[in-house]
Amino acid sequence: MRDSSTGSTTSTTASRAGNTTRPSRRTVLAATAGLTAAHFAQAVPAHAAGRSGSRWPDDRKLRALISRMTPEEKVGQLFVMRVYGHSATAPDQADIDANLDEIGVRTAEELIAKYRVGGIIYFVWAHNTRDPHQIANLSNGIQKASLALPRGLPVLISTDQEHGIVARVGRPATLLPGAMALAAGGSRGDARRAARISGTELRALGIRQDYAPVADVNVDPANPVIGVRSFGADPQAVAEFVAAQVKGYEGAGVAAAAKHFPGHGDTETDSHVDFPVIHHSRDEWTRLDAPPFRAAVRAGVDTIMTGHIAVPALDPSGDPATLSRPILTGILREELGYDGVVITDSLGMEGVRQKYGDDRVPVLALKAGADQLCNPPSLDIAWNAVLQAVREGELTEARLDESVLRILRLKSRLGLFGNPYADVTGVDRVVGTPRHLAAADRIAERTTTLLVNERRLLPLSRRTHRNVLVVGADPASPSGTTGPPTTVLAGALAELGFTATALSTGTAPSAAVVDRAVAAAEGRDAVVVTTYNVTASSAQKTLVERLVATGVPVVAVAVRNPYDVAHLPGVGALLASYSWTDVEVRAAARVLTGRAKPRGRLPVPVQRADDPAQVLYPIGYGLTY
Repeated sequence: MRDSSTGSTTSTTASRAGNTTRPSRRTVLAATAGLTAAHFAQAVPAHAAGRSGSRWPDDRKLRALISRMTPEEKVGQLFVMRVYGHSATAPDQADIDANLDEIGVRTAEELIAKYRVGGIIYFVWAHNTRDPHQIANLSNGIQKASLALPRGLPVLISTDQEHGIVARVGRPATLLPGAMALAAGGSRGDARRAARISGTELRALGIRQDYAPVADVNVDPANPVIGVRSFGADPQAVAEFVAAQVKGYEGAGVAAAAKHFPGHGDTETDSHVDFPVIHHSRDEWTRLDAPPFRAAVRAGVDTIMTGHIAVPALDPSGDPATLSRPILTGILREELGYDGVVITDSLGMEGVRQKYGDDRVPVLALKAGADQLCNPPSLDIAWNAVLQAVREGELTEARLDESVLRILRLKSRLGLFGNPYADVTGVDRVVGTPRHLAAADRIAERTTTLLVNERRLLPLSRRTHRNVLVVGADPASPSGTTGPPTTVLAGALAELGFTATALSTGTAPSAAVVDRAVAAAEGRDAVVVTTYNVTASSAQKTLVERLVATGVPVVAVAVRNPYDVAHLPGVGALLASYSWTDVEVRAAARVLTGRAKPRGRLPVPVQRADDPAQVLYPIGYGLTY
């Protein structure tokens, strides 16, 4: 099982077996069968949409429905599971094989029939997100499969569409700047607008839950898993941006998920591969980590995702927060007053698997206060473990009902009982529209941050710096962007009237590659070098130093962490783009050439490389023309 995305591909195979059209509302109600239709057919008018709360089933109807569900159906509602394939009923053979190997079923339809799962999560590597029409058809196939079952319920389909460096749905959908970039732009309105655009497009694809925004405060520059996914290092600023994005997503009819409670920002350990421990005192947690989650709760966030991290000051047991009743119930529920859905981060991550077996983890998460159990490594083990815990009394059925009720409330608020289907014929009118793409470009321009500009090297002029070499790191492209960034940047400069040549040197250039880049710089008017997580011993630093020594003006573009600037003292200019998606790289090109002015301001401090106790560039720093 994988937990991170790779580049998406374009679908050339049409979805089959009933997944190509949007069923009518009458078909929806017929498919729900039995008690579900009886409870909800009169409660939801045909014209209802979005989150008009008073028109959706109330708790009395939801509780009545729950009372008629079997224990197996209730347990199924708690799980959010991956499934391979572009179609709910007819995936490619390789995806059938992967499903059989990991889940013991052939298709999403079989997964739903066997386990009655309440949620499905989309990934690029699971081949769920090839193109917008395919995604909408897959979503409709999933809903049709679930609603056709006795007492069938709509499925809550989710994904990680944070934007910036984490996105599961790629082009032609609109890709927007990520969290740290938005914070650099300084506009809560832009943050809310970005989330509204993203949510609107996700909903059009049948995706009603997005695992965003990241509410972690990135106080550790060496954080390997959060970094630019965070809005920054200032807890109050992060809180304001989190609230803005929650309102943007949920205003579009998509459930947001603030993550990773109680705060994953101060760690040098990636919880995907190890078990991080956060050493904040209770006072430090209250001051540094809690504000964004409090703001999310006040903003009405539908979902909060747990972090697989230990915080001894909050729970000295050594359990990860995902399994900690003092943290999930004592702090999140009781102190912060949150009564929405709590979802675990992926249960396949090492951070939650080191102390307990895969059969105990889901049971302990529910006992701690979680509602949705996300992506266990073995659904069969996890599902049966929860069912056994209920049968043996370790988990009461009342506790089970409590989580099922929260999940059904959320589905109700999102309109899934009224119309769970995506309008396939309308996808092109919503996803990747010129209006959305133009808004993404404008937002990205306002995020690009100029940190160094010696002797006013920037903006580059076609009269004096027309012939440009673009070299540097080409990290794996985020989902659905054209990439690689050196090629995108050179292409953007060419469109702006420059003569630009791209030469990828990678994130760890060898001595031979460095020599080749230095030779290619000869006779150029300027060199633009993209950098990616430069360190004191990085070969990228050597590359930049050798390029600077040629005497050709060197401009660096930090395409991930702005902390790179501390290791590149010799460059003539440096921009931070906070990501290497096309929208941010192309915005950087416009700033480099003066087509747009740099407006971004650092949302994190940058310490000196030789003395981390000293701040080189403070929060709020940024130059302009």
